[in-house]
Amino acid sequence: MWEYFSDMESNAPDDLSIDRRIAQRLRALRAERGWPLDELARRSGVSRATLSRLENAEVSPTASVLGKLCAVYGLTMSRLMHLVEGDFAPVLRRAEQPVWSDPEIGFRRRSLSPPAQTLAGEALECDLDPGVRIAYDEPPRPGLEHHLVMVDGELEVTVGGRAHSLRPGDCLRYQLFGPSAFATPAHSGARYVLFMV
Repeated sequence: MWEYFSDMESNAPDDLSIDRRIAQRLRALRAERGWPLDELARRSGVSRATLSRLENAEVSPTASVLGKLCAVYGLTMSRLMHLVEGDFAPVLRRAEQPVWSDPEIGFRRRSLSPPAQTLAGEALECDLDPGVRIAYDEPPRPGLEHHLVMVDGELEVTVGGRAHSLRPGDCLRYQLFGPSAFATPAHSGARYVLFMV
């Protein structure tokens, strides 16, 4: 994930650092809801002092804190990161697409079409090694719409307590309101494209 942040910082305008732009966006998100710092601290579990320092760009945000704030604001972390940017480029060459990986479990995620302020959706290309299982306790935003298209391999996706076995060419469409899980069998990995709205 920090590789992704570094890529963004290298493309950032010189006049505003990434930390300052994140601070401005976090302040704006809280102001839109009319919450004082104490209310946001209660909802997120992040101390009022930390929130104040973040919103004043006195400290750099950690992935853990940003994850908690994204859950409160109903945003994916990638969308929050792109909300700090300006307009979007109509063409994003493959070499310019941010890639995040978790080598410990064998998961790679390429942001084919990153979120932008004026666009509703985003698209990811994901690769899972054989014998991998990733579970999520809750969605970043209730009702988040997913369209998952299998490209290669085998994948079992569990949504709402129901497991779906997918093979190349299959498309699974769903809205997330609770836990979900992605698993590959021991003999096969999986590649899929995920569209989120």
